[in-house]
Amino acid sequence: MMASLVSESAIPVLCVDTTAFKMALSETKLAIIPGGGGTQRLPRVVGVPKAKELIFTGRDVYGEEAEKIGLVNYCVEQNGDGNAAFVKSMEIATLLQDRGPVALRMAKKAITEGFEAGPVRAGLEVEHEAYMGVIPTTDRIEALMAFREKRKPNFKGE
Repeated sequence: MMASLVSESAIPVLCVDTTAFKMALSETKLAIIPGGGGTQRLPRVVGVPKAKELIFTGRDVYGEEAEKIGLVNYCVEQNGDGNAAFVKSMEIATLLQDRGPVALRMAKKAITEGFEAGPVRAGLEVEHEAYMGVIPTTDRIEALMAFREKRKPNFKGE
């Protein structure tokens, strides 16, 4: 499997080669169930109905379907150098370089901790805390000034 994982501010982006990626949770074919958290993690990524289908049938999922169901972020055609997934990951990482580092960290916190908090109301509280964490930053002021002056902001992570 050719896959690449890029992390900027601990934000994962998984890109796979269209032809090389294959995934299955085939344990039910052996009269057991997926271990290692498969029955808990897969439904959180692809939804309960799709997870049940994949786990109950144990069928293979290939690149394009994996992207369609949200199992991976991108499915790319392999290039001549054999590094298409890496190239796509670097494109995403390049976009993240121009974002406010504190905002990326707070967005990650809001998404991750908010989702784990359970009900939407609890998640909204986590989001509010994260939002309040970006308000006093110099990066926020820099972004507002850059917008007004029609220039690219120079973030410092402060």
